[in-house]
Amino acid sequence: MVDGGREQSVSVFSVGFGNYVARARVIAISPVESSPVKRAVQEARQEGTLIDATAGRKTKSVVFTDDGRLVISGLGPETLAKRIETPTSEGQDADLG
Repeated sequence: MVDGGREQSVSVFSVGFGNYVARARVIAISPVESSPVKRAVQEARQEGTLIDATAGRKTKSVVFTDDGRLVISGLGPETLAKRIETPTSEGQDADLG
């Protein structure tokens, strides 16, 4: 990203299947099983603020961002929590194809 001639780096983490989210934008990572989270996903889908990063797989977690968008992922919340805490490495997506 370029800002006024200066290059800025954005720290991202993999949510699986070649999709990445900026670490600084994440508010919460939640499992998708509860009714309130399922309802939030449906509302985001209707409002156009849902980002589907499942690559057609079963949704296991939801990432809530500071701008109101929701990112659904086929990876579990524990996996995403570990990824958000560790620096990005090339092998993070290797197990996902």
